Amino acid sequence: MTSVHLTNAYHPSSGGVRTVYRALLEAANRLERRACLIVPGPQHAVEDVGAFGRIYYVKAPLSFAFDRRYRLISPTSYVLPGRARIAEILRAEQPDIVEICDKLSLFYLAGLLRKGWLRGIPRPLLVGLSAERFDDVVRAFVSPRQSAQRLAAVYMRQLYAPLFDYHLANSEYTASELRASLAPHRQRVVRVCPPGVEDDVFDVVRPTPTERAHLLQRTGGSRYAVLLLCAGRLSPEKNLPLLIETMARLTAADARGRVDYRLVVAGDGPLRSALEQRAQAECPGRVLFLGNIADRGQFLRLLGSVDIVVHPNPREPFGIAPLEAMAAGVPLVVGNRGGVRSYASDDTAWLAEPTGEAFARAVRDVVAHPEDRARRARRARLKAEEFRFPRVMDRTFALYDELRDDFDMMTGCRRRPPAPVPIPSHATQL
Repeated sequence: MTSVHLTNAYHPSSGGVRTVYRALLEAANRLERRACLIVPGPQHAVEDVGAFGRIYYVKAPLSFAFDRRYRLISPTSYVLPGRARIAEILRAEQPDIVEICDKLSLFYLAGLLRKGWLRGIPRPLLVGLSAERFDDVVRAFVSPRQSAQRLAAVYMRQLYAPLFDYHLANSEYTASELRASLAPHRQRVVRVCPPGVEDDVFDVVRPTPTERAHLLQRTGGSRYAVLLLCAGRLSPEKNLPLLIETMARLTAADARGRVDYRLVVAGDGPLRSALEQRAQAECPGRVLFLGNIADRGQFLRLLGSVDIVVHPNPREPFGIAPLEAMAAGVPLVVGNRGGVRSYASDDTAWLAEPTGEAFARAVRDVVAHPEDRARRARRARLKAEEFRFPRVMDRTFALYDELRDDFDMMTGCRRRPPAPVPIPSHATQL
């Protein structure tokens, strides 16, 4: 069985979606399952990933909104004659399953495939993968007003949700929007299929005194300072001003002769400049912005050198970075709502209301209770074990099989023999 997966949320420094799809390709090779990605790139190119995986890069312009580091594949890549690159790829692959992780420009492809309007492509099973809630995206990038939220609900109910045969969501938090969007006469199966955490976090993360000393020097902290870490994209939907509010509260406590707190921010994005300015104004010299860390080993050394990971987003769809903190045994302070509740609880993390005072109080609680810190760290690692990527991807491919069998029974479709898979013309082999 061949599955093709499409997303715009993929570029060299992107986070969760890219991590999940790279893990999927690794699992496809381990399980000998044909799986292909279609993602944006600066030019048409093809990258083979083992014997069973392939990435097709479709030439796409930089995004005009949100985050201009990303590229955006438009519908012209599957609609216009002579430019329908995605249609060309699908004809070559003849997929049994087409999964689309996008709510802006790619999901219309599902409608064309459902209607059979793309010649030479038999009707595949159509899966919509939700890695975020659309109402949260609208709230962060458009407007928090109720009128905007109502429009988001109409968009999901009338345009997005009905085009797919099945929906997958990365958490119950994300799935709840999908279930609310499905009208009674347009019901679809919604299944939760969470991402995972890579094995190297469990196996490699160890305290690194040299790295820690270097961080303390760069942050201006004393040898007894408490190092906080936030890792992720610096984007409006991440609720990042809460970090500065938290540090301002902790700095005020430090001024009264208490603990020396310092914050390290690993990541980049459109809000970096504004956050740097605010940090300098409200807690000068206390926050170090490292930018994007592309080297995995460097990130793991960083994770092993800090005392607490702080994740400020109360509307996180799932959150791989906080799960990595738990896997590494690093205390986690996180919001008490959203997709992080898939794994974070009062037994495995410190849950807090999304306010600066509540987060600062949780951070101080971590520092003040070393026995509780050790107990929760042990339980956090055990919980994170459930989300190791090999286990997650085994469950994911088993779910694809289940959905495909269900689809075959409903439609009377029969499996097609595997087709030869030539590389589409005008693509560079990477």
